[in-house]
Amino acid sequence: MRYAHVAGVAVHLPERTLTSAELEEELAARNPGVPIPRGLIEHATGVRRRHLAEPGQRAADLAVLAARELLAETGHVPPALDLIIYAGVSSDAIEPATAHLVAAGLGAGCPVFDVRNACNSVANAIELAEALIVAGRYRTVLIACGEIATAITRWRLGPADDYAAVLPSYTVSDSGAAVLLEAASTPGVLGHRFCAHSPSWEAAIVPITRAPEGGLEIGHFSVDFHDLALGICKLDLDVLRRPLTDRGLDWADMAAICVHQASLPSLHAFCELAGIPVDKVEVTIEEHGNLVASTLPAQLAQAVRAGRVRRGDLVALVGVAGGVGAGTVLLRW
Repeated sequence: MRYAHVAGVAVHLPERTLTSAELEEELAARNPGVPIPRGLIEHATGVRRRHLAEPGQRAADLAVLAARELLAETGHVPPALDLIIYAGVSSDAIEPATAHLVAAGLGAGCPVFDVRNACNSVANAIELAEALIVAGRYRTVLIACGEIATAITRWRLGPADDYAAVLPSYTVSDSGAAVLLEAASTPGVLGHRFCAHSPSWEAAIVPITRAPEGGLEIGHFSVDFHDLALGICKLDLDVLRRPLTDRGLDWADMAAICVHQASLPSLHAFCELAGIPVDKVEVTIEEHGNLVASTLPAQLAQAVRAGRVRRGDLVALVGVAGGVGAGTVLLRW
C-alpha cells in the first residue's frame, strides 16, 4: 500500500513591512479630504503589520524563494521532483499556468499545473497531491504558493466609498510558501473533507471585467460581511471534524490546529461556530496579516519552527475561503 506524507514545509515572508498605523497615514496622504479613522484597521481586524514584496517581484518569485528553502532543508534537488502544483490566489498570467514560472525559476523539468480555490488553494492541492501519490502517478510532489496580495489594496477612496467594505484589502500581505509531499509506506495525510455553499460567491470578490478599450481589468477586493457570514453559516461545518472523528480523534488530540485567518475577530467567530478550541490555533494574523492561500502552510511552518509540532504529531489544517467553502486536511507530521 502506498501513502503520502509531508516531507517538509517552508514559508518566505518579505522583510519589508508596513504597520497598520503607517498604512492609515499613507491613505490619508493619498486621499486629502477623505476622513481616514486612525486605529480602525488594527482595532477591527487585529492586524498590526503586513509584509510587502520588493518592487517588481512576482507571485512566482515568492513561491520559488520558499520552494528553494524547502528543497534545501529536505535535501531534494529540482530534477527529483515528479510534479509541481502552484496553489495561490495570486497568479502572474492568465496564460500560461503560474506553475510554469515556478518550475522555470527552480530549474525543474517535471509536469506542472495550477490549482486555485481562493484561500483553500493549498489545502485542496494537498488533497489532490495525496490522491495522485496514492494512485502511483507521482512519488514527489511540490506544492508552491506565492501571494502578491497587496496589489489589491484600495489606495484611492471617494467620499461616498464604503470604508468598511474595502477594509479587508488593508489586511492582506505578500508571501511565499511551499509544501513537499512524498510517497511513504505509512500514512502522513490521514484524511480530508471539504464543503461549499457556492450561491454566496459574490460575498467576497476580486472581480475581473472587460475594459472598454479591450483587455481585462482586475478590480479591488471587497466583502459583504453580512452575506459572507450567512454563507459560512450555511456550510455543513460538521464536515470539518469528520477527518478526525473517522479515526476516533478530536481537536484535543491535535498538537496544533492551523485555521485560515482573514482577521482576528473572524477567526474567533469561526472557531466558536465550528467548535475549534482557539488555544490550539496557530495565530499569524496579528504580525503577518492575511497571508491568503499561504496562511495554512505559514502556520504549520511556524508551529514546527517553534517546536510545538514534532514528527509523529497530529495537525489539522482548517481552511475557509471565499466562494464560500471550507474543509479540513488531517496530517500526521
